Amino acid sequence: MQRLLARCELIYSKKQRDTICQVLEYAIEKHGDQRRVSGEPYISHPIAVANILIDLGMDYSSVCAALLHDTIEDTDATEEDIKKRFGEVITELVVGVTKLKRISFTSKAEEQAENFRKMFFAMAKDIRVLIIKLADRLHNMRTVEPLSIERQTALANETLEIYARLASRLGLSYIKCEMEDICLKVLHPTAYESLVKEVSLKRKERQIIVDKLCHTLRELMDEHKIAGEVSGRPKHFYSIYKKMNEKHKTFEQIYDLTAVRIIVENVESCYEVLGLIHSHWKPIPGRFKDYIAVPKPNNYQSLHTTVMTNYGTPFEIQIRTYEMHKIAEYGIAAHWKYKENSASVISEGEDRLKWLRGVINAQGEAAEPQELYESLKVDLYEGQVFIFTPKGDVVPLPEGSTPIDFACSVHSEIGNRCIGAKINNRIVPLETKLSTGDYVEIITSNNAKGPSRDWLRVVKTTQARTKIRAWFKKEMKEENIHKGKEMMELEAKRLGYALPSLMKQEWLDVVMHRYSISSIDDLYASIGYNGYSVHQILPKLIDFYRKEQKAKQPIKSAGTKRRSDVSGILINGEPDMLCHVAKCCSPVPGDEIVGYVSNGRGVTVHRKGCINIKYVDQKKLIDASWGAKRDNTFVVYLQIQANDKQNLVVDISTVISELKLSLISIVGKVDKNDMANLTIGVCVSDISEIDILIKKLQQLSPVRKVHRSSAT
Repeated sequence: MQRLLARCELIYSKKQRDTICQVLEYAIEKHGDQRRVSGEPYISHPIAVANILIDLGMDYSSVCAALLHDTIEDTDATEEDIKKRFGEVITELVVGVTKLKRISFTSKAEEQAENFRKMFFAMAKDIRVLIIKLADRLHNMRTVEPLSIERQTALANETLEIYARLASRLGLSYIKCEMEDICLKVLHPTAYESLVKEVSLKRKERQIIVDKLCHTLRELMDEHKIAGEVSGRPKHFYSIYKKMNEKHKTFEQIYDLTAVRIIVENVESCYEVLGLIHSHWKPIPGRFKDYIAVPKPNNYQSLHTTVMTNYGTPFEIQIRTYEMHKIAEYGIAAHWKYKENSASVISEGEDRLKWLRGVINAQGEAAEPQELYESLKVDLYEGQVFIFTPKGDVVPLPEGSTPIDFACSVHSEIGNRCIGAKINNRIVPLETKLSTGDYVEIITSNNAKGPSRDWLRVVKTTQARTKIRAWFKKEMKEENIHKGKEMMELEAKRLGYALPSLMKQEWLDVVMHRYSISSIDDLYASIGYNGYSVHQILPKLIDFYRKEQKAKQPIKSAGTKRRSDVSGILINGEPDMLCHVAKCCSPVPGDEIVGYVSNGRGVTVHRKGCINIKYVDQKKLIDASWGAKRDNTFVVYLQIQANDKQNLVVDISTVISELKLSLISIVGKVDKNDMANLTIGVCVSDISEIDILIKKLQQLSPVRKVHRSSAT
């Protein structure tokens, strides 16, 4: 606490320091005797987060919000009280980063997706929310050891998958590198310890070479009167680990454990130093990158070159200005300036937020939280290609992008009126993949009818997909309503239901509230323009219908017969028995089945091979078979083992959707061998649909095994 106050003394005005002191006293009072899992006072966490923000050079409002960020959820503090004491700006930041309360969702993945959706909505008001969130996650990872191994693993996977990537895209190298190293230590402790040991053994030997190299560079710069700094920079452990894995190299084959960094006063000096280096040492072909002329998407700028030194090993040398260095280390935080008492960002930093603004703008049209979450992961994970416009401007896009993505990134109207494209002056199909250096010209027409729905299958960027759906939503509502209703009717009929029987207003109200839809026409329209899937909406309505039908069944005294609650199952050849399928083995039509007479519960129907049948009273077993009439669908659970690959869940969902089946649930985790183990629940009509689904899933390249499982 004293360190925090001492640092504030050097940075903020007296008025700002007074507010920080008042906020700190309030946070200490509210958190009281609360303790972290480690036993430390809980207030140590918000203080640590505030210190990280000071390291980043953030403003005093951010520091205040960091000190208060857990008070609303974890104490009796209220939003109104904080606003009354500390003002609206600090309160909005606190509300934005307050940990999200538990929400009841069908799967952990859906809950996580909803959390990220809310986080991004908060960011739409103030990007500082994300920077505070990143600082919060960094300190949580620094103090992860007291948690259970399962919790550590879950946090590390999420941090590596999302938060470290977000830090990278915002240029926050300071946060990104430390996050990645901690995650490596948690997820692959043996590899981490081995790297620490190997690097330590080589450090002294390499430091001697680095010192000599730096001395030579300083002499060259002094000789040509170029002012600047020269220093060695060790690679962080995760980057070494990643390089060894991706390029299948041993530690001894990694030469760039240390890079030499040169910082000079201006861009001209950067290129002058580069010329001196290449005249003194031989550059290695293909290892020069000019990120000054073409910056990275996070606005990182630097010259990178690798040379073969006379010490027998290659060395990477980075050359940048002091301003570029500040951006490389602190990213968006390096240019964080606010007007007095205002949260609006001065235009100087606006172009550094283009990618983030694009993600935020997509919020309004994103179909659902899970879609946004998957799109976000695509935007974070994909490599970049750099495309030239007819005016010579450079547009960065994810690898795999098409001319349609390019058109939509330039302007919505260009995308809407696009009828063709030229790449390097040659007319090409619109689904053509773009490569770095391509010169792209979009052919437009005022008579164009608008985007094609087929474009949704080929575009890569969230921005393009969002704009295409927005066009269909706005321009073709009547057609979308008709198409959406038709899709609902066909799917309901395939599942054995008449659509009108499922469209009860109170059921529709629940479903529409869940997806923020205001009317039945909007519901049909959203299905028509692919905003929502039939398989998201219909199973929920069917579930309501089934519950109502079950509630309507007359209650009879024990010993009397009641119609089976699973249509189509015969018990001793008779249909009029109270029975239900067992969740342990989830039988479906086509399976050999047997009934077990339960006291007070009628007959439970199992698959004949179910392991639980072996341990029951065999005298209570009764013949069961499938009748000719079967108008129900059945939930079956499949266990999938696959390599942990980006978009695995999306690929699985696509297979299920293409077979016109309904995905009910999906849960899973990644084990220590980076294998994803998933359990999915799917509605099917009979065993033939299961066989087809298993075969289709086995054709996915990451999938190793698929087999039927019990419910989870």
